[in-house]
Amino acid sequence: MINVNDFKTGMTIKIDNDIFMVLEFQHVKPGKGAAFVKTKLKNLRTSATVEHSFNSGVKVEKAHVEKQNTQYLYSDGDTYHFMNMNTYDQMEINISQIKDEAKYLKENMDVDLVFYEGELIGINLPDKVEYVVTTAEPAVKGNTSSTATKNATIETGLNVRVPLFISEGEKIIVSTKDGKYVSRA
Repeated sequence: MINVNDFKTGMTIKIDNDIFMVLEFQHVKPGKGAAFVKTKLKNLRTSATVEHSFNSGVKVEKAHVEKQNTQYLYSDGDTYHFMNMNTYDQMEINISQIKDEAKYLKENMDVDLVFYEGELIGINLPDKVEYVVTTAEPAVKGNTSSTATKNATIETGLNVRVPLFISEGEKIIVSTKDGKYVSRA
């Protein structure tokens, strides 16, 4: 058990038989009434994000998750293949288990598979990944606003908004947290 006052970002907890990762937390001490902890939690089984408030001092069960270092190999249809980098065992994962993360996967990418009591509950991607731009809209002449962006498609098929100066064939860095352009590679 862990006290909600001791929450840290990235910590995993168990509430009502669901496993959650703490994305954000804030200790709130209103002028009147008892203090509480306001959190944003990600359900690791469903990928849903929920906000939850806990009374200060409440204890919740800590979920001990295991991470396996793997490499993404390839996909055939709805099945994604990974190889454990320690044992060289190969694992198959259905797209339904990694639907949000699948759009960021590229061959030979290192990812962590996350298990809770032997059940696969998700994968952890690197925060930022380098991709090649496969298609990019032409820049509109005369549009010199510093915040102007255009659509581009990266090698995984994901559409990303990029600055006007990015063109086809360039390498860019994309955040896997929100799918946004970070910088040129």
